[in-house]
Amino acid sequence: MATVYRLDWRKAVVTAVLFAISLVFLLPFLWMLTTSFKLEKDVFVYPIEWIPKQWNAIANYKEVWFGRYPFYMYYWNSIKVSVITVLVSCTVSSLAAYGFSKVRFKAGKWLFLIVLATYMVPSQAILVPQFILYRNIGLFDSHFGLILLSSFSVLGTFMLRQFFMGVNQEYIESAKIDGAGHLRTFRSIAFPLVKPAVATYAILRFIWTWNDYQNPLIFLRTDGLYTIPLAMQKFTSMSGEFYSLIMAGAVSAILPLLIVFVIGQKSVIEGIALGGVKG
Repeated sequence: MATVYRLDWRKAVVTAVLFAISLVFLLPFLWMLTTSFKLEKDVFVYPIEWIPKQWNAIANYKEVWFGRYPFYMYYWNSIKVSVITVLVSCTVSSLAAYGFSKVRFKAGKWLFLIVLATYMVPSQAILVPQFILYRNIGLFDSHFGLILLSSFSVLGTFMLRQFFMGVNQEYIESAKIDGAGHLRTFRSIAFPLVKPAVATYAILRFIWTWNDYQNPLIFLRTDGLYTIPLAMQKFTSMSGEFYSLIMAGAVSAILPLLIVFVIGQKSVIEGIALGGVKG
């Protein structure tokens, strides 16, 4: 007997409305993408040509990447800073989160509250002391100093601590009975159970670091050390009348973020689901 499927009109209407809203949010991105493929004279043609009649994509992107403004160098700077920051931050935050959630020691709760309280201090309030400190210890105008600024995250420690607290304490006790120390317990038991959460934080940290404008602006002076946000500002100020080139640069700037999200969206969903299960 054939199965009869009934259409739920309410769900269909809601889906159609949400789809229309998503298109509205996507229109600026689509305009930016198509503009990066156009000749300059066709950028402001009305009505808008969503599919260019004359394509100039190769010339536009070649000018952005290998022209007067070497985008490939700024790309490499951002990739280096972002990837190393993610690796260091995930390692430090995971170890700190494990320590605050599974290692019992005196004043542990008070120490965690002190660490958490530092999150209440706006980053702008400590820029001047950081600037003076970096100038005095020789970390100013260097990628190493920029990496250090973002590698120690109170938010990452707090977020991962919540997931480590969801790891059954019996697993930790069983490892102790078998003679495993805290480092081995962390590496072999606790960390594998919270991998989706760590992956979620890694994606967020990559996005935050890639888009960071304030720290590079304050702590970098050499043009060859600029990251993508500073490069985009410089590129826009020098090519303000060429919108096709600016849009090509903007597409290039956000492309790694889209790739990272597409690759890591499964981990993000698993992390959110894990958080819901752990409560």
